[in-house]
Amino acid sequence: MSRRILIVEDEENIVLSLQFLLKQSGYIVDVAPDGAAALRLISRKPDLVILDVMLPDRDGYSICEAIRANDAWRNTMVLMLTARGRDFDREKGLALGADEYITKPFSNRDLMKRIEELLAASPGVVN
Repeated sequence: MSRRILIVEDEENIVLSLQFLLKQSGYIVDVAPDGAAALRLISRKPDLVILDVMLPDRDGYSICEAIRANDAWRNTMVLMLTARGRDFDREKGLALGADEYITKPFSNRDLMKRIEELLAASPGVVN
């Protein structure tokens, strides 16, 4: 069974690039352009959420907190992918429950390697 990944990103070029890479690797991909859509789509129980911090309606930190506060989503891995690269931002993301924090710009090869490592370490989402 294919693993499901939710991309929460409002920059279309990044979404298109990530969708292409992930689908080419055999993942099922959902896309949310904002926090409200992300919280609706997470009901599909993705194995991994790729989460931007800066979104139109609410920030990725609050979305990460919402994911971690819900027992039904406890096995969902969260990878924050953001332009916010200060140490404070990284520490905040990890403290709120992100499993990984990667800054933009990023290497596609490094990102895909990290995604594969996270999913290999994940117990998978229990339906």
